[in-house]
Amino acid sequence: MAIDIKLKVNGTEHSATVEPRTLLVHLIRENLSMTGTHIGCDTSSCGACTVLIDGKSAKSCTILAVQANGKEITTVEGMATAEGLHPLQEGFHLNHALHCGFCTPGMMLRAVELLEKNPNPTEEEIRWGIAGNLCRCTGYNNIVKAIQWASAKMQDKELPSTEPEFV
Repeated sequence: MAIDIKLKVNGTEHSATVEPRTLLVHLIRENLSMTGTHIGCDTSSCGACTVLIDGKSAKSCTILAVQANGKEITTVEGMATAEGLHPLQEGFHLNHALHCGFCTPGMMLRAVELLEKNPNPTEEEIRWGIAGNLCRCTGYNNIVKAIQWASAKMQDKELPSTEPEFV
């Protein structure tokens, strides 16, 4: 039994006919061909599949596509605008906050919601805010720096240094 759904992804209306068991992550990747949303663990442990649903971060491997009917979804492909990269995308690039890049889309989308709720988070608040998203490569220090950098840019504050830290 297939179900017809409608949702807005990155500002564009989409209609789809899905099986009731289809996960949102599969709809995004397979039906809509937006492969920036990654499948990492299928257990909601890693956060690589994080998207925004009506502005709130959610792990799309735990949500059925039918539950997204009528919702507005933002994926990493929808972060940049005609003016350029989102400050978080720019911050991740400039602060060397990605290595393999697998966790990056989910990490950035989680950080979008974090900065919406708390535009000027402390390092500890950032670490708690991204705690549900795992990175197996970076050790998180540069991810935290990237989020701090984006926070400063979004508030028109002096931008922190983007020089890499060597430990």
